[in-house]
Amino acid sequence: MFQPLTAAIGLRYLRAKRRNGFISFISMASVLGIFIGVVALITTISVMNGFQEELRTRILGTVAHATIEGSAGSLPDWQAAVALAGKDARVAGAAPYIQTESLLQGQNRQGAMLRGIEPSLEGAVSDLPAKMVQGRLDSLQPGRFNIVLGSELAAALNVRVGDSVNAFVTESTATPFGSMPRAKRFTVTGIFSVGAQEYDYGLALINMQDGQKLLRLDRDVTGVRLKLHDIWQAWSVARDLANSMEGIYSVRDWSSDHANFFRALKMEKTVMFILLSLVVAIAAFNLVSSQVMLVQDKQADIAILRTLGMSPKQIMQVFMVQGLVIGLAGVALGTLAGVLLSKNLGVLVHFIESLTGNELMPSDVYYISGVPSVVNPGDVLAVIGIAILMCLLATIYPAWRAARTNPVEALRYE
Repeated sequence: MFQPLTAAIGLRYLRAKRRNGFISFISMASVLGIFIGVVALITTISVMNGFQEELRTRILGTVAHATIEGSAGSLPDWQAAVALAGKDARVAGAAPYIQTESLLQGQNRQGAMLRGIEPSLEGAVSDLPAKMVQGRLDSLQPGRFNIVLGSELAAALNVRVGDSVNAFVTESTATPFGSMPRAKRFTVTGIFSVGAQEYDYGLALINMQDGQKLLRLDRDVTGVRLKLHDIWQAWSVARDLANSMEGIYSVRDWSSDHANFFRALKMEKTVMFILLSLVVAIAAFNLVSSQVMLVQDKQADIAILRTLGMSPKQIMQVFMVQGLVIGLAGVALGTLAGVLLSKNLGVLVHFIESLTGNELMPSDVYYISGVPSVVNPGDVLAVIGIAILMCLLATIYPAWRAARTNPVEALRYE
């Protein structure tokens, strides 16, 4: 794109001492503006990536990557489904479950999702055994009708370990007095906290066999939950397993279960990317100003170059080289600083907290304490590309003005 002569002259102008020191100041301000914009953009996107990854990890530590359910709401031959999943190299674990909506009554009443699990298999599909803050998950023994509650759900019910909770389910029982909802008294033997309100506030766990008795499912279950080595293959793996089984089944994966949530996170990240790109655009306007002033300062040089035979296109290239180098310096420095800041943001936050004596994100207020940050190379490349494009566009108008310089008029008063 640029010939060696035009590039050499453009770089020579960068090293030359200018008569007007204000032009140099504006150029440095342009570099600084681009630097700040790129740093802010990379750091903000990395922090949003960190929060998104943290939320995804917490959610997927509680829910299955994929589920296979019977088309009629129950899955009779779940043992075959678990055995088939165990033979698939893509599957890390499989476990049956029962799930229904319920109304729990302790000191207070609160609606929750009641899930029946096999404690011995639960660790293969979720992180719940490691999220227990009181009691143990293996306390859910069949026939004892024990229950494990989310931390916020236990607080809403105003119950503790050892207290009793009545569970009312939507299925009803016919009596001489009419249809009555089914209910069962459970003993609280554990409390878990996963750091996601949807589950800490709305999930209660019981033994699967106790759930079968409560819902009168005999030996049937609601479905089979799967944990995969690669979460992005969840849909295809569940579909392949369902197709390998006899009958009609319903397949879901984690992305469809939380589609709106992750779509909102992605939209928020996109909007922030666009808004912070305006910071780089503002810095590019400073680049336009400095280049216009430089063209005005170099009128005589431009006229001499034109009389020596340089074409308007070559003159345009000279000033585009200079503008691009200024822009690239800001982009390069900003990218380096942005990546280093993003990777060490946790250290910086702890340093600020130690100086101020205040915790920026208290763990008792926020579900996520600290500021997670994940540097995505694709996002960094996107920031670099947009910044360079803006700098390139900013050099076009000043270079075009330089190319239109009339040598006679420029040299008249020299």
